[in-house]
Parts: sequence; structure tokens; C-alpha cells
Amino acid sequence: MNAERPSQPSDLIAALLRRLRGLIPFGKGPAAPAGVADPDPTPQPSEEEDLDAAIKRAQVKVLRDAFGDNIATAAEKGLRPPRDDADTRYLYRTGHALVAEPVVERVREYLANDDRYRGDLRVLSKPTEGLVLVGLPTRRSRDDKSESADVLQILNDLERAGVVGSEEVSPDHIVYLTGSKGGMCPATEPEMVSRRTPVPWPPVAPCPEKVAEEKKVRVGVVDSGLWTDAVGSAESPWLEVDDIFADPSDVEIVNPSAIHPYAGHGTFVAGVIACMAPETRVEVEGVLTHGGAIYESEIVQQLHEALTDDDHPQIISISAGTHSRGGMALLSFTMLAATHQLEKRDDVLIVAAAGNDASDEPFWPAAFPWVVSVGSVDQDGGVSDFSNVGRWVDVYARGRDHVNAFPHGSYTCYEPPHVGEVRTFSGVAQWSGTSFSTPIVTGLIAAHMQATGESAQQALAAVMAGATTSTDPRGGTIKTVGPLT
Repeated sequence: MNAERPSQPSDLIAALLRRLRGLIPFGKGPAAPAGVADPDPTPQPSEEEDLDAAIKRAQVKVLRDAFGDNIATAAEKGLRPPRDDADTRYLYRTGHALVAEPVVERVREYLANDDRYRGDLRVLSKPTEGLVLVGLPTRRSRDDKSESADVLQILNDLERAGVVGSEEVSPDHIVYLTGSKGGMCPATEPEMVSRRTPVPWPPVAPCPEKVAEEKKVRVGVVDSGLWTDAVGSAESPWLEVDDIFADPSDVEIVNPSAIHPYAGHGTFVAGVIACMAPETRVEVEGVLTHGGAIYESEIVQQLHEALTDDDHPQIISISAGTHSRGGMALLSFTMLAATHQLEKRDDVLIVAAAGNDASDEPFWPAAFPWVVSVGSVDQDGGVSDFSNVGRWVDVYARGRDHVNAFPHGSYTCYEPPHVGEVRTFSGVAQWSGTSFSTPIVTGLIAAHMQATGESAQQALAAVMAGATTSTDPRGGTIKTVGPLT
């Protein structure tokens, strides 16, 4: 949407990730004895930096537990993995890569004729037109004592040899439910709701009349799935049976004795949309089901299938994303856009979270010019401390302290400083992040479409025309839509 944002940011020089030090407990190490100079004059991290690092470690652990040895972590610079998970900038699939279809045979020939490689390049799938997922051969180490299929090293070899350009190959990144100030996930773990807190927030918008099924605006929520017990329940009646649904394969199973990380995320997002745009048909897709994440190739394949459907969603809401190798636009989404002409179409719109790791570096897919990227503001209209910012962020909406549908049961916190704290939920929760400012924007667009019969792009223009413009110390000049209090 924003013409100023990087559509092919090959010229970006990614900022060095803060070198966060320190383990729990937080704070500085022991002081030097009296009269003795401190042997390590290196500035110590603040307690806030230590906490952010500890949260990042906990979040990466969830992904490691979900994917096992099938994922690897990457820091901002170099080919070696980060020494500390707190320094993780993005994650990717081991042994696999995404390759533009026209250069596959060129890559195959190069790897077959270089004696550093053993095994064949294997074409595994075609997530969307013009793109293939490949299995990589192993690469011998310099001393010939070990072999691996390190993706970043192999891609580096291909680019240095001039076989491909950086825009033609990519890791199969891990796309995750939008990261927190710590790094990889919602800005808070779900919190219990006090009796004085309005339920829900945002409140349910007035709806003048019922809408015939065939005339309802169609919204797709690409998320963790739908916890169906919330639909039509006494605790969340705004999730109406006729409006909120999921295919059987997209239903989320929750153990009430041990609610898993990111459980209820898709249900919560659908609830926000239902509050903003009653009488909207919301289909929740169970895509981000492994620790709140999925391979880039798989989310794009599912989006490709959805967009190919004659009854495709008119708005697709994605509260997920990732940073990327070299800050480059995700290859899979680039090919998806080309296949479905997403830059030009008027009948479909993608709205995506800008991410919550307090960065101004592009977060994908939100940073694409054909995606509406959504940051978070607090109740006072100031940019939330966790929200990503930058010229590539199109619009902001409140993302702090939403209240909506959540599974019944007990949840044990795993992020510092609340590790081990047990929280008990009875159908609603309070949650924060750009994950939840995103469905506010989605809902506003859907409601305008429902009221006027306009297309998604026309409704977006109308919503943006009503935005409030302000200046923020972090975000600069920003546009804000939707309720704040």
C-alpha cells in the first residue's frame, strides 16, 4: 500500500542486533572487592534488556520444541548461528530452500558439479506458481571431517558464484504469530480479566439489521485455528454461530488442564473482527499450529489455494510474520503476489501485523506495498513500546489490553518474569500485541464494505481517509484508526 516502503530491499543494510547479555536472575554481576578496579569495564545490560533477552530465549524454545531439529536460528550478520537464542533475528527450515523456478536447473547443475557437495537437489513441492521448495545436498566442511546441509552457507555459495541473485533463492523462513518486545510472540502472555474490565474490548459495534448469508463480507483469518466452544457461548455471544466457523481440520484442540502456548489466538482475533464488524462471515484457518508458527512455504501454499477458490476471502487477516535473510522481501510472498496480481486486484486485500519487537526493520509480509501493515498504539494514542515502526507501517490501531474470547482452563506462564505462574480462564482473556490491532483494521474495512457495498480497496481508502494523523516520538507521523478507549 505504501509506495515508500521497500518492495525489493536488496540495498538495505540491516542494523546490528543488540548484543544482549545476562541470564536470569536479572541485573549486574557481582561487584569487584572494595579498592579493586572492576576487571570488566564493559557496560552491563539494563534489567529491561536482560528481561527482553530472557523472554526471547523462552519464545525460541517453544519453536525449538515444536519443530525439533528441523529449524535453525540466524543472527543478523554472518553464517554462523547465534551463540545465544536471545540474538535470534529469524528462524528457517534446515536442509531446504525456496528457489525461483526458472533457475532450478542452473542451481542443480552447479551443485552437481562442485565436489564440495554430496547428493542431489530434490524438488519437493510447488507452493505457488514460479516457486519450488527444494531439498539441499550436504556440504563438506573445509577439513572434510563433517557434512551438513547448512542453508545459509549453500545460498551464500550460489550467490558468490554468480549462479543466482539474492532475489531468486531464499531460506524457508519460519513465520510466527507476531513477536513481542522480547522477540517472537504476542506482546504479552494472555492475562486474566478483572471484574472492572469491559468485556469485550473493543466493544461490539451496533448492527442495524441482519444480513443475508450470501451478502456477508468474507474474511479469512490465517492463524492458530478456531476453538469452537467459544462460538455461541454465554461468555462470548458476539461470536455468532452463523458467522464464525472453521473446517474440521482447522479446529483447535485445547487441553483445559494445560492450555498450550498461543492457544486461542485465532479465536481471539476472530472475536475482535466480530466486534468491529457484526454480520461478517469469518473463516478461521488453522495454519500456525506448531508453536504458533509454520514454514513460509506452507503458509504461502495455503494462501495460494485460498486465492484460487472461486469463493475466496475478500479480506485476509494475518497476525503473523518474520524478519528475513538480509532484510529481503520474502520470495514466496513475492511469487504469490505475482501469481494472483495482488498489487492490482480490487476484490481481495491482505491486512497483516507489523510485529512487536520494537524495530524499524521490515517485517514480512506486512512490509510489502500491497499489504496493509498495522502497528499498535496504546489508549493514549502513542505508539506501543513493543510495536514495530517505520515508513512501511501504514496504519496504527490500539493493540494494548484487548479483551476477547479465550479457552476455559489453566495456563502456566513460560515467559519471564512470570515463569510458573498459573492463570485460570473462564472464556475470556486480556491480550496485547499488533496481533490484535490488526483485526481492528480488518474489521473496520469489513464493516465499511458491508454498509456500502464497496470493494475492499475502496473501503480501505475510506477507512484511511477517516484516520487521525499525529506525531509520535518513535513512529514519526502516524495514522490511527478505530477506538482507543
